[in-house]
Amino acid sequence: MRRTHMCGRYALFSDIGQIKSHFPIDQIALAEATPNYNVAPTQEVLAVIQQKGLNILDKLHWGLVPFWTKDINIGSKMINARHETIASKPSFREAFKKRRCLIPADGFYEWYGAKGEKQPVFITLPGGKPFAFAGLWEAWQDKAEPGTFYRSCTIITREAVGALRKIHDRMPVILAPEVYAAWVETGKGGTESVLEILSSGAVTEFAYYPVSKQVNAVRNNGPGNIEPVEVTLGI
Repeated sequence: MRRTHMCGRYALFSDIGQIKSHFPIDQIALAEATPNYNVAPTQEVLAVIQQKGLNILDKLHWGLVPFWTKDINIGSKMINARHETIASKPSFREAFKKRRCLIPADGFYEWYGAKGEKQPVFITLPGGKPFAFAGLWEAWQDKAEPGTFYRSCTIITREAVGALRKIHDRMPVILAPEVYAAWVETGKGGTESVLEILSSGAVTEFAYYPVSKQVNAVRNNGPGNIEPVEVTLGI
């Protein structure tokens, strides 16, 4: 059986200026962003969220913690949300209605091949510009410390399209720039119209190439992770 867990690792190395120029951002809530060539679950990641009508670039923990849960550790199991069930699954439906976000990235990793011989592949857009995963976010309040919030997010996934089907059966939803504003806008649009953004507003053309297996270890975090290697993928 093939894995359905996706996406589990990505890279964001564009600086704040580049991110601001590519996304609908009104306010930046951080001073700087450190390039991360091996973004992993539970780490803090950059995201564009909407609050009080403003699109804000801020940091969230990757792995969504529903506002109603008692166990914050559930986030490590909630790094992805399936497109097919986000409107109905209790863990995601409120965030889907009220707290959608853009998660900037320069590319993501997937592993291809037989178990024990898997080859990491770096997947990005033709042209190499930063793009946005469609995401959801939440603010979980610590009952032991009133007023203390743990803000987290998840990346929405869908069935793989085009050439990516050869690598994995699922992929993250990557949104086209023209739907960024509509996706993060809260309080407008019904369920069907928002789901339509994920379908008609998704990017379907990608570039990919094999990279070093050093990316397998989260501690390896540098430009070498995205350098091409001479490996035949066989696809």
